[in-house]
Amino acid sequence: MSEFADKLAVVTGGGSGMGRELVRQLAAEGCSVAACDWNVEAVGETAATARTGAPDDVLVTGHTCDVSDEQQVVRFRDELVQRHSTDHVDLVFCNAGIGGAPSFVKSPRAEWERTFAVNWWGVYYCARAFMPLLIASGDGVLVNTSSVNGFWASIGPGAPNTAYATSKFAIRGFTEALIEDLRTNAPQVRVALVMPGHVGTDIIANSWRAHGQGSPEEMSDDQLEELVPASARARLIEAGALPPGASADDVRRLLSRMATDFRDKAQLTAADAATIILDGVRSGAWRILVGKDAETLDAAIRADPDGAYDYPKLAKVAAEVRSGSHNE
Repeated sequence: MSEFADKLAVVTGGGSGMGRELVRQLAAEGCSVAACDWNVEAVGETAATARTGAPDDVLVTGHTCDVSDEQQVVRFRDELVQRHSTDHVDLVFCNAGIGGAPSFVKSPRAEWERTFAVNWWGVYYCARAFMPLLIASGDGVLVNTSSVNGFWASIGPGAPNTAYATSKFAIRGFTEALIEDLRTNAPQVRVALVMPGHVGTDIIANSWRAHGQGSPEEMSDDQLEELVPASARARLIEAGALPPGASADDVRRLLSRMATDFRDKAQLTAADAATIILDGVRSGAWRILVGKDAETLDAAIRADPDGAYDYPKLAKVAAEVRSGSHNE
């Protein structure tokens, strides 16, 4: 698929971040889009923004859908078939995702399973719902968003990330398994795996909302304690991120700043990431690394998989990879 004009794309998680940028860039290239998100106002804003920069014959629709609920995914599919008067779709971007529940040991089970459900079951349900429409296209592409946490199940020392990483490994395995399955049983469709590093999005704030926590200013003291337990506060105080004897309000301010900095201080914007993804789909790539950090970490893990969780050793290998001095 060398161009997107006159195609029809589906984008999940289209209310913000990479999803919103995928919708906007696809529409600008002449591709009609059906976008969904659990946040009805956000996806409506995405659709309106995308329409303003699109050719007149492009149709962009916004739909409310929690992709962790198969019935809602099926309803979304049926809505877009009706509104776009179509019997096929050409591209499906399974982009929706949230974080949360970092610890299998200590995080609440319901929160852990909510993160896993949105990320993994959302991809699975969308693949199930839209595969017949992709096959009907005759030239369909299923694009599943994993993460660097789909090949490295950590974000560093003292920071477990089990629900998110487990879901992203599942997406990676499913997508790679589909390569031969589609070649054998549905050669009209190909699959691509997206693995972003740090991209400037609102995923932290959106994840809090998806778990019913709201913004840090809205969180109760109990919710703060669950999110940042005493052991984590002690490490943050030691690192200078919190003052000695930090109050609940100090923690709230820190969380707000962390969410903003994650979005605003990333080297790669959501628009940049969407461009890389679309260029990768156009090129026919099955594996799309998004960001220099993703490329460096991928190379370092491949160079020394046994050292993946030996953080000093991994940092040394990553530095060698960046400098080009690693011999393997």
